[in-house]
Parts: sequence; structure tokens; C-alpha cells
Amino acid sequence: MDGRVRDVEQLSAALTQHEDQYLWDADATLEAATAYEAAALGLGDERLATRARLLQANMLMRKGEVSGAAQRIWKIHQWATEHGDHLVQARTHLVWANIHRHLGDAAQSLEHSLLAVELLDDTATDHMRVWHRAKLADALGAAGSMDAARDQYAQAEELAVRLGLPQLLMGMLNNYAYTEFATGEHARAEAVAQRLQDVAAEYGFVLDPAVLDTIGAIEIENGNYTQAEETLRLAVARHHDGRYEDADSLAEFMLTLARAQRFLGATDRAQVSLDKSRALCLERELGDVLVRVHQEQAELHAARGEYADAFAVHKEFFAAHNALHSSQREAQARTRQAMFETTEARREAERFREQARRDPLTGLRNRRYLDEQLPALVADGGSLTVAIVDLDHFKRINDQLSHEVGDQVLVLVAKLLETELAAVAPEGFVARMGGEEFLLALPGTDVPQATDQLDGIRRAISSYDWTALTHGLPVTVSIGVAGLSDAAAATQSGLMSTADRNLYVAKHAGRNQVVAGSRDRRAGSYRNGANAA
Repeated sequence: MDGRVRDVEQLSAALTQHEDQYLWDADATLEAATAYEAAALGLGDERLATRARLLQANMLMRKGEVSGAAQRIWKIHQWATEHGDHLVQARTHLVWANIHRHLGDAAQSLEHSLLAVELLDDTATDHMRVWHRAKLADALGAAGSMDAARDQYAQAEELAVRLGLPQLLMGMLNNYAYTEFATGEHARAEAVAQRLQDVAAEYGFVLDPAVLDTIGAIEIENGNYTQAEETLRLAVARHHDGRYEDADSLAEFMLTLARAQRFLGATDRAQVSLDKSRALCLERELGDVLVRVHQEQAELHAARGEYADAFAVHKEFFAAHNALHSSQREAQARTRQAMFETTEARREAERFREQARRDPLTGLRNRRYLDEQLPALVADGGSLTVAIVDLDHFKRINDQLSHEVGDQVLVLVAKLLETELAAVAPEGFVARMGGEEFLLALPGTDVPQATDQLDGIRRAISSYDWTALTHGLPVTVSIGVAGLSDAAAATQSGLMSTADRNLYVAKHAGRNQVVAGSRDRRAGSYRNGANAA
């Protein structure tokens, strides 16, 4: 195996391993993704580099740097779309859905989640088949469509079982349980949480602290306070073993534990748990969790009959709540600004791309566009006719009238060509090749039919009232035609060469006529093109 091919395959496999993880160490994965991008660029593989950039954007999302992720996502999406890469497109839309979720835009999050599933094809991994459906279910639940969400969760669960992905099944069931919990369906949430625990027991999985926190919160809402305290203590203990460290998890667990203890009436234990959560929030600047700590502290004071203290803490809660929402709005504004800027950059790039493929004088497509589009039309192998159109005696117009008048003639001829072609071959296009020369492409049209249509275009130009512009000088065109069905023109170069040769015949046979190989049309009458030369 070629060394480069082996390196590409190894890098692709390493990327897939990271892309298909259920839980990430965001910092370590971001560092690895940066190294993968450098390796991909060294190999000259833009697809692998794009996948590495998408992994970076996803990790920035996980780290809470949403605007950084948003700034990257448009270019990744643009590359994937231009190259028809459904796998990268599907993964991109899933990250995009998370960006909109952080912005509080449930509708846009749902739209991107739907696209992330619709784009799944044979290139999708088993992980994607399960997880993209699970995330679609999450988005449906957040948008208030719980019946549809349950259908998607059921599909994801069935796939996870059939494909033998029990760990992913655990993650999906955790999300499902939390979604039911968040929508107030506590009995359903408890049933899903029990299935989650059954799967863990069946496969010998240890429930991670985040899952235990979900289960504990559900137990609190269902009045199982003693069990909830045991569950949350287990979450805290497992967190302390060092395998599940992240910025805010322990503060969250201690807060949920405090709630369970308050409902049990164990207010002293609850205060100890809450103080630990508060200390972590202050140490790690966890504003979101700290707001809920203030709220729980007020509830705890009230449970002890300390109503003045409860009122004072409620004031702290509202102040912190307003400050948090202000900072969240600022963060959302920064993200929206980043998305706006990348959208504007994309639009600007598209405008430049379009301008680069347009002739500035006539507004027609130019030679660059022709060189991009004609190969695909030739490769399709269907009926295709091209015609090279050249203005007759155009130098005389420039010399006798002016180059300005000449430009006006070119613009009008271009408009006539475009209008007439649209009427007979709407799938075709007109391009200005340079000077007074144009090319017409007529896909789905054979040479005899095209020759009749092109002669109509020739007559439309010659019969146009040019008097006001050219003061009596005629404006006519000669047209050389070639068809892909002609054995001599079965390739792009052959097609252009044959059309150019026939244009030469038309010019030397008296101009103002159409020549298509074996016959031509001059001012409406047929004659043999070869003899006319």
C-alpha cells in the first residue's frame, strides 16, 4: 500500500474515533483535532482537514465558546455542500443545531437536527445513525413536540439495540429521561430511567455521575426523597474518583443533593451540601449554577421558618438571575454577531464568485463559467449542441461610429441572444468568449433542431431596428454549429474545434448565416457548407 494512502486511512480512522465518541474530554480532543488538521494539510487532503475543523468547532461548543464554533461552521458547511459530502454535512448540521440550542432558538435547532438525519446515507457510521436520531428527538422535545420526540427516541433505541451499541443506548436513554423530566412527565421519566438502569445492569456498566444526577432529579419530583439522596451521594462519590471531572458537574450534583435533603427535612445536611455547591460556583465562576444555589438557599431558609432570611436571599436570587440573563444575552449577541459576520462573508464570497463568472460589459456568463460547465454537459453524453456566434464586420462599427457604440451593440446583441435562447432552449446558456464572439450551449437539442432555432436567432438580430444606434450600418452574425453526436465532435475540444471550423466556413461564405457541418443556412436558404468554403 502506498505510504500516503496508508497515512490518509489512519488519520481518517483516528478522526472517526473522536467524532463518534459519546463523551469527550473537550480540551484534549480540541488539541488532537488541531494536530489532525495540520497532518491533513501536510497530506494535501482537504476533506480530512475539514473534518478536523468541524471536530474543533464541536469541542469549542462543548467548552462553551459558542461564538468560536459559529465562526467556523459556515466555511465547513460551504465546503461540504460544494463537494456533496453528506457525512460532513450531517455532522455539521448537528453542531449547528447545538449552536442554535445555546441561542435559545428551538425552531432553528430543530431544523438543523432534521437535516442532520435527512443527510444520513451509506457513508454514515452506526454511531451517527443512532445519535443523530436521538438528538433530533431532543430537539423535538425542546420544541414541544413530545409525541414526535418519543417516536424518534424509539427508532434510536431500536437501532442501538440492533447495531449492538449499548453505551450509546445508555446515552440516548439518559437524554430521553431528562426530556420527559423537563416537560413535566415525571412518571414517564421514571420509567425511562428504570430502563436505563436495566441496560446498565445487563451490560455491567457503571452509571456515571451525570446519569445519576438525572435519575436523582427524577426521583425527587416523584417524591422518592430517600432514594434520591442515596443516588446523589453515589454521584458525588463517583465524581471524586477523578474519571468524570469537568467544570461544573460537582456543583450541580451537590445542588441536587441539597434539594433531596431539604425535601427529606434534613435541613442541616442540605445546608452543608448547598455551601459546598456555592463554594464551587464562586471558585469556578459558575454563574448559572450559582443563581440556582441562591434560589435553593431561599427555599431552605423558608423550610426552617427563617422567612426574613428567605426574603433577603430571594433578593440576591433575583439580582443574580438578572445579571445572569444579561450576561447570557451578551454571549448570545456575540454568537449571533459571529454568525452574521460569517454569513455576510459567505454572501460576499458568493457575490465575488458570481462576478468572476460574469462578463462585466454584457452581464452574460464568461469563459471561466463556460470552462466549468461545458465539461459536465459533455460528460453527460446526451444530446448537446454548441454554437459560436461572431458579429460580422464589427470593426467597422467601432471605427466608423465609436467604441462606445460598439459596446452598446454588444450589450444589445447579448440581450437578444439570451432572450431568444431562453425561448427555445431554457436549460441552455449564453457566454461571451471575448471581443465580439459568443457561445451558445443547447443541452437536450440535436443539431438539425438547433440549426433551425439558431437561424431564428440569426434573423432576430439582423431584423432588429438598429437605425437609432448604428445609423444605417447593419448588425448581423455568423454562427458555427457543432453537435456532440457528431463523431468528430465527441469530446469538448472536438466540439469547440468543429464549431469554430464551421464559423470560419460561415464567414468565408459571405457571413450572416448558420453553418452546421454538412449544411448551412444563409439568409434563410440551405447550401452545402463544404462547397461554400
